[in-house]
Amino acid sequence: MKLYLYGHDYKYAVEQMLLTLYPDERPSYPEGLPSGDRAELRLHEGRERTTATCRLVIGGKESHGRSSFKNDLAQDCVSRDSHCSRIIKNAFYAAALKAGHEEPPWGSLTGVRPGKLFCSIAASGGEKAAVRSFIRDYGVSPERTELCRLTSAVTEEVRASLGENDVCLYVGIPFCPTRCNYCSFVSQSVEKSMKLIPPFLDALMLEIEALARAVNISGRRIISIYMGGGTPTTLSASQLDRLCSELERRFDLSNLREYTVEAGRPDTITEEKLRVLRAHGVDRVSVNPQTMCDGVLEAIGRRHSAKDVCDALEKVRTVGGMAVNMDLIAGLSTDTVQGFEDSLRKVLSLDPENVTVHTLTLKNGSRISLEGSRLPTGAEVGEMLAIASRLLPEAGYAPYYLYRQKFMSGGFENLGWTKAGNVNLYNVCIMEELCPILALGGGGSTKLTRTDGGRSERIFAPKYPSEYISGIEKVCADKGKISDFFN
Repeated sequence: MKLYLYGHDYKYAVEQMLLTLYPDERPSYPEGLPSGDRAELRLHEGRERTTATCRLVIGGKESHGRSSFKNDLAQDCVSRDSHCSRIIKNAFYAAALKAGHEEPPWGSLTGVRPGKLFCSIAASGGEKAAVRSFIRDYGVSPERTELCRLTSAVTEEVRASLGENDVCLYVGIPFCPTRCNYCSFVSQSVEKSMKLIPPFLDALMLEIEALARAVNISGRRIISIYMGGGTPTTLSASQLDRLCSELERRFDLSNLREYTVEAGRPDTITEEKLRVLRAHGVDRVSVNPQTMCDGVLEAIGRRHSAKDVCDALEKVRTVGGMAVNMDLIAGLSTDTVQGFEDSLRKVLSLDPENVTVHTLTLKNGSRISLEGSRLPTGAEVGEMLAIASRLLPEAGYAPYYLYRQKFMSGGFENLGWTKAGNVNLYNVCIMEELCPILALGGGGSTKLTRTDGGRSERIFAPKYPSEYISGIEKVCADKGKISDFFN
């Protein structure tokens, strides 16, 4: 869509709303007089109010939107930018609704973390004020507002439990048996890169040593370990033992409250690997089917069956001592509403402690985007999520964290559900940015956050295993930034 900006340059805000309302459109900024399908967005600062307007033209039909704020609400440049971004998005949103666009489930909200906004409003005006604002000011549906209210309550409980020096540790293992067609994570198929695993682990040992030094210097306390990927259980039992042993040797884990490993692919799970993990204190694993329909598994590029998922879960229960998370994705290639419901019912019959329901996200670089596979419509995805929101509470689960992503089918959300007493601390901390996340491994993203409201910082490791291995010297040197940040 052609975008014309007058009196401002808030491209990011405009593009966020464009993506929310018209996900198939891509922004362009032509010169000259406005023409064709377009959005003209103007910003004007008056004596008392700053006003944003949108003139939206689609198929020759014209509609208008308007939003404003009182100038005295903008106390500084940061605050003004925030208010201006909001009214520009709201003006665009209002014009689209007048043009006949169906109201999205999350209204005019475009951010990844709607819970942060809810908690912010609730902190100053109370929970009821946050509910009213979500529905009235942002057009969020009552159903999504209630999800946000419930998950935000969990967020506040976790926040209250954290100490000033608490951090979470993420360990990224960027290898998988095969690559699913919806995946854009930087992970290498072991079919092609088995030879990279040993040198990757050698490099990871060096990074662990460097990070441990920074953690010790800065006096941080590790309260949660989350080993993800990729699929960490792509590693052999002896490789997992080596990795976990090094983490124990280098870090003080006496304050650890949970230890999670993504054993996501059932075709990588063996009893031997599970016993190794349990011996090192792992108390939560993910066994992620994504679907329990064999036809859909084949369509997304998985080389296992639904029975393999059940067999893997039986191995976890045999070893014992580990809670289980199971992921499902609403909107997978060739899936149907009935197929999704059948999958969910089968997962519930396996009685995992956590169930995470993801909405399919059409990410750049995934095969599903490149191949144009047949997908359920946004309306069908909405029916799938409605089924989940009915069946999961009936089975004793409550929502505990949620987040959104770009290019989500139907504009919905990813939502984690838990049985009582099984909240995953790491998921809440990373999604709501409650404490620093220190990352190891290929594609690891360290996020350093302050409790005093100061500026956060990010440190990224190379994404691809070969680049991570060759660049390990710089990766280790970058760990010094962590102690500098805290000290």
